[in-house]
This record gives sequence, structure tokens and C-alpha cells, in this order.
Amino acid sequence: MTSVSQAIDRTAFGSAADAVLAAATEGDARVPGVVAMVTDRSGNLYEGAAGVRRVGTDDAITTDDVFALFSTTKAITATAALQLVEAGRLDLDAPAAEYAPKIGELQVLEGFDDAGNPVQRAPRSQPTTRQLLTHTGGFGYDFFDVNYCRLAVEHGQPSVITATAAALDTPLLFDPGERWQYGSNLDWVGQVVEGIVGDRLGKVFADKIFAPLGIENLSFELRADFRPRLAQIHSRADDGSLTPMDLELPSPPEVDMGGHGLYGTVGDYMKFIRMWLNDGAGENGRVLAESTVEMALRNHLGDLPVTALPGVIPSLSNDAEFFPGQSKSWSLPFMINNEKAPTGRPAGAQGWAGLANLFYWIDRENGYGGYWATQILPFGDPTSFTRYLELETALYDALG
Repeated sequence: MTSVSQAIDRTAFGSAADAVLAAATEGDARVPGVVAMVTDRSGNLYEGAAGVRRVGTDDAITTDDVFALFSTTKAITATAALQLVEAGRLDLDAPAAEYAPKIGELQVLEGFDDAGNPVQRAPRSQPTTRQLLTHTGGFGYDFFDVNYCRLAVEHGQPSVITATAAALDTPLLFDPGERWQYGSNLDWVGQVVEGIVGDRLGKVFADKIFAPLGIENLSFELRADFRPRLAQIHSRADDGSLTPMDLELPSPPEVDMGGHGLYGTVGDYMKFIRMWLNDGAGENGRVLAESTVEMALRNHLGDLPVTALPGVIPSLSNDAEFFPGQSKSWSLPFMINNEKAPTGRPAGAQGWAGLANLFYWIDRENGYGGYWATQILPFGDPTSFTRYLELETALYDALG
């Protein structure tokens, strides 16, 4: 797959990208701060930062700043699982309970009785790791699903952001394989990996993924050296104003949550994106075999559609969808856009997002990938999402 990246007018793209970042941090509905980077197969061709770490201060955000990465963690967890598949230690189609027994105890939530108590039954089948990777395992998130939200509000179900074992103990919303629904599936993939390897997920990442990629600034812990350069999470009000939330993920976490738990820099995440552009190779060694990469990036969802995300908890997410009206599917680590996107992203490219309005894409056909990082809730922030798409469009405009 690896070939020379299609030529780009770097000067024109750099100017256009700078303008997008500047525009994002201006006006009544501005973002507090943004870091964005774009890479080809050999290295970053653009690194930009605009705005501040925290509104009400002059603390300028920088390209070396640390972000809560939220669901952009998921693809790294998927990579750890793929390494175990490659080593013959993980069967994607075996019940995940063979490696993480607790998942085998979960029931399917059928609804609530007249007293408001959950009604559950045994699942017709056990979720497999392949189903967990493709978000067909049966799990959801309380901010995207009314039944999980009800469990949280009425029955005290802890949020996954508590990073506790109790937060994993949610019922299935449907029988595995029935449909695509975005949720805590990758937290369970993390448990599968830990069950096989016998180490914390963070150590697996550090030894097996970060070391060969030369990554030093990604961690499940908010390390002491991270704190001085931590971008603050903000809440967007209906009038467009921003308020710092002083929200942090637990550190150290009880559980290394494979679905959302990493902190880190955009620059180090770009090394992970380049690994996928380079067929599994990193600057210090190979992470995945080329054959594993090719297998992983196929459509593993079949004919099931990737659907819109309904904002059930307005403070955490708006209604959101990538490329409405276009077909999307899922590989083992990423969403696939099945049609050419309005930005110019070609059909078959891969990507995803994180709750605090972080977005990335990987275009192996042309040899480019990018990451846009803000720290704003709710998800689907109109300014951050729109400006991200403008950055992506600027790249394809520069490609001509």
C-alpha cells in the first residue's frame, strides 16, 4: 500500500490552515484554543496552534500542550488487540468472555417495569472481540442512549469517565451482532487485552505501541509534567459562551479505560496516524504487519450502517453525525466513509473523534492524515466541528 504521498502545495495549505485556526478562535462562538496537525507518510507538514488553554487568561495554547483524548483512545486499544491477533493469542470470533470473564455475566436490558426497575434477560449469544471492535457488541453510552441514561439517573450506574470497574458493569442494549451502536465496547476490548497479557493496558501501550512509535507523551495518568501544559475542558452555553469546567479524568484510574482514558499531545498522536499510513511501521520499529493492517482496515461491519449519534444528555453531546446522508461503515479500528466526503476525503478513508471535539482522519490513498484538538463540551460543537472540516477541505484543495 505504501507509496509516495501525492504532492501538495505546502505554502498554500499552511496559509489556509492558519486562517482556519485563527477564525476558529475569533467571534462570539469561538473555541478557547485549538491545536491541529497534518502529516504525510514521512512527517508533519503542518503544526498549528491558536487561542488559549483557558478562557479569561492570556495562557496561549501551544503545539506541545496536553489534551484529554477521549475516544481517540479507541484506535490505540484496537491496535493492541490486533497485535494479539497477529501473535495468535486472540481469536476475534471467540466469546470475549474467554479472555475477560466478567463480560460473560452481563444480561440484555429489555426495558423497565412499572416500578421503574430494569428488566433483563440472558443474551442469545456472547459478544465477540470483533463485535466489540465494530461497536456491534451491544453496549452504548449514557449520553447517546436513553436507557443507559435512565440507568444512570434512576439507578446510580456510574459513568465510564469514573474509570471504575463498576462503570463497566452495564447491561447489553441488544443481542450482539444485531446492529451498530456506539458505546463502551472498547473499554471491554481493553479488558480482553489485559486478560491475555496479564498487564495493565497502559503498560501494554507503552511497551508494544508507544516504544516502536517513539511516543513519550501519551498516558492514562495525568502526569506531573502534563499538568503545566494541560488544555482545559470548557462547557459551551446556548448563547455560545464558554466556561472552564475544571473537569479531569481520574488519575491514576482504577481501570485503564480503552475507550477514552488517554491524555496526550497531538504531536505524539500523529506518530500513531503515520503508522497507519506506513502499513504498520513506526520510527523505532514495526507495530503491525502489513497484512494485519490490510485486514484490519477492511469493512468488518458488513451491511450494517453506522448511524447518527443522538444527543441524550445535552451538556455532553449534541446530535452529531459525520457526513449526513452518506454511507459509513467500520473497520476494526476506525469509521470508514464509503463515499467521497464533501471535504474531498476519498471513499475508503478512515477516522473518528473524541467527546471534547477532537477529530482525526487517515487517508492512505493519498498518504495524508490529520488531527484537530479542542476541549469543549458538548460534542458536535458547531464551531469546532465546522472548522475541522474546513481544515480537511483546505488539505484537499491544496492537493488540487
